[in-house]
Amino acid sequence: MRRERDPLVLGHVIGDVVDSFTRSTNLIVTYSEREVSSVVEIKPSQVVNQPRVDIGGDDLRVFSHFSKCVMVDPDAPSPNDPNLREYLHWLVTDIPSTTGASFGQEVVCYESPTPSMGIHRIVFVLFRQLGRQTVYAPGWRQNFNTRDFAELYNLGSPVAAVYFNCQRESGSVRTRR
Repeated sequence: MRRERDPLVLGHVIGDVVDSFTRSTNLIVTYSEREVSSVVEIKPSQVVNQPRVDIGGDDLRVFSHFSKCVMVDPDAPSPNDPNLREYLHWLVTDIPSTTGASFGQEVVCYESPTPSMGIHRIVFVLFRQLGRQTVYAPGWRQNFNTRDFAELYNLGSPVAAVYFNCQRESGSVRTRR
């Protein structure tokens, strides 16, 4: 895909969360049969439960690797003032390639996105790791930095990423009597 049409570039995921990289494996994220793609908006009520995350592809080299998956919100608490960027929603490590996140080690438990204002990008980034590795949970979820995380654990560039847009749902309207 040409860089200027890459949804990760257009959505500023490349730049705000990760540097430019070449995708080398498949990352499929699904919430209740709805696949995440970089052009879809998913409501908070649809992401209450952790998603199914499938990793793999036709590349036979992936069979000997493990992966790490991070889920972050670079727009927290609001896109106009993202002073909590990046908010860490989920961190799973030691995911055997050609399987899914449910086979990995959950380091930071899933917390569903609940944006209070504006449209938030919810980003999944996948890194390859060569073997099992001890990863420590950060002390807090806010101000997580995907680039620093990759550098700390010597992960190199991501191998895949995808995001979706999420915004606060309209509340029910109550009429006064």
